Amino acid sequence: MSDTLKVVDPHIHLWDLRTGLYPHFEKPRRTRFGSNAAIARNYLLEEFLEEGQGDVEVLAAVHVEAFPKDALKEVESLQKVADGSPIPLAIVGHADLTSPGFPALLDRQAALTAFRGIRQVVNTHPDPELSVGSCDLIAVPAFLDGLKLLGDRGFSFDLQLYPHQMDAAARLASQAPQTQFILDHAGMWTDFTLDGWKTWKAGMRKLAALPNMGVKISGLSMRTSTASVESMRPIVFETLEAFGPARAMFASNFPVDKLKAEYPALWRAFDTITSDFSSGERGALFRENALRYYRFSQGTR
Repeated sequence: MSDTLKVVDPHIHLWDLRTGLYPHFEKPRRTRFGSNAAIARNYLLEEFLEEGQGDVEVLAAVHVEAFPKDALKEVESLQKVADGSPIPLAIVGHADLTSPGFPALLDRQAALTAFRGIRQVVNTHPDPELSVGSCDLIAVPAFLDGLKLLGDRGFSFDLQLYPHQMDAAARLASQAPQTQFILDHAGMWTDFTLDGWKTWKAGMRKLAALPNMGVKISGLSMRTSTASVESMRPIVFETLEAFGPARAMFASNFPVDKLKAEYPALWRAFDTITSDFSSGERGALFRENALRYYRFSQGTR
């Protein structure tokens, strides 16, 4: 076995069903992409830290909101987890940026030392099964106001969308230049046609042209049947061609990607794909960029 791979994992989800915050994980459900039965249960920090099986050592991690019933209670609950965690744990919470109550909610979230920013998923799609929410948030003026407020307060925004939304998102992000955006799941290429591939590639370059946009290479197996070096390599290389290793980071999206891959296998795939990269590039992709984007030197042990 090769040496233990040391990583900072900037995209995980933890949910404790005892909190009542995650009713959508209390019972298994099936979509066109399969059943989530294997993760329709508690997923706690202790289990996550065992996923590496001695082959992958997690040095720090970022919990990203898991669609909680109460945004503030989720951050408060995860702050308690962070306070007792053996590794530094940061939190990306949820909020409705278009709500009149958003500034007050942000004040309360910001009082918690592990809090780093917000994710409000903006995925819309002609196929209702692929949409999240009922409106195009990118087109709502109050959404831009919320993004600007995040930047003014020094917090980041995790951007989750589909490739056909990237043009509009690039225009939006250019109007909030003080806000650090982090594109989730390498832009969620979903249309596996040649035109879909071209749309994703073009959109990634438009987003990458913005200096306030970083990217997480994660979630690559959510809509495919497997996670393999062969399936992941083109997406990794295209993403790095657009953003460069200085603005990209690998992440697991566990436990969601646990449905398709074991934790060590996922990280070893990234390891294999980047085997001929320089040590500096690998350090940035596996650890340093995540530490920088999520500001682990500020308030997290």
